[in-house]
Amino acid sequence: MTPVTNHVILADDARIVAAADDEAQSSAYVRHMRSITDTRPADPRPATSATVAARAVDLVKVYGSGETAVRALDHVSVEFPTGRFSAIMGPSGSGKSTLMHCLAGLDGVTSGEAFIGDVDITRLNDNRLTLLRRDKVGFVFQSFNLVPTLDALENITLPMAIAGRKPDQVWLDHVIDTIGLRDRLAHRPSELSGGQQQRVAAARALASRPAIIFADEPTGNLDSRSGAEVLGFLRRSVREMGQTIVMVTHDPAAASYADRVVFLADGQAVDEMSEPSADSVLDRMKHLGG
Repeated sequence: MTPVTNHVILADDARIVAAADDEAQSSAYVRHMRSITDTRPADPRPATSATVAARAVDLVKVYGSGETAVRALDHVSVEFPTGRFSAIMGPSGSGKSTLMHCLAGLDGVTSGEAFIGDVDITRLNDNRLTLLRRDKVGFVFQSFNLVPTLDALENITLPMAIAGRKPDQVWLDHVIDTIGLRDRLAHRPSELSGGQQQRVAAARALASRPAIIFADEPTGNLDSRSGAEVLGFLRRSVREMGQTIVMVTHDPAAASYADRVVFLADGQAVDEMSEPSADSVLDRMKHLGG
């Protein structure tokens, strides 16, 4: 996702596209989200899967039509297990970000199915998809997407405030202590380093205890040291908190933090690797032309 300066993408918007340049816009956005939010379940069928957090079944995504049509995903079937850190890699144009966006309900599909737990999100209307994302999904993007007028703690708890829910204080304290920024909670984003801002964004995704977190190039705007801090935090959230993370990355070093890497090429899932190292991922990418 392309970074947008001074804009924020909030984790439970219907399209994850709301801009918040100033406090007035932020407040208006919160009022709008509360107006469409209710307490109905996202889908009447409960998510009963104990082992698979997200999956694609024969997924096809085509952009455009006729001679200009681009087949970004070509009958992709892949599963992402619960309680694991999975990475998606591939050469530029391989479909890795498209796959994540379709699995997260940020983009529609041309054919096939995409599941969060046991819920086929391709069958949900916009309101129910919004509610499912609010209750089940967390997002971490490359561009941080923090509200500049809010301090770190307010940014972390913002999705729950929009939903009209109080945070679980014990869990929230655990997340805050894990990110290691308790002494910076009263600081606004402009007073934090890039790595600190991204850790706040990751904590925001974790605070509501989502079933799954999608991370799209979360270290793309960071130097190597800050990137390692963020990846270490995500790794600990899986190991110590039982979180499920699916991360798109082009960086073999970032992928080495994952339990498993799924490789895409030309819109197809072509390989996977368990217990990756930076060297083994780089070697595999060379064979894929990445």
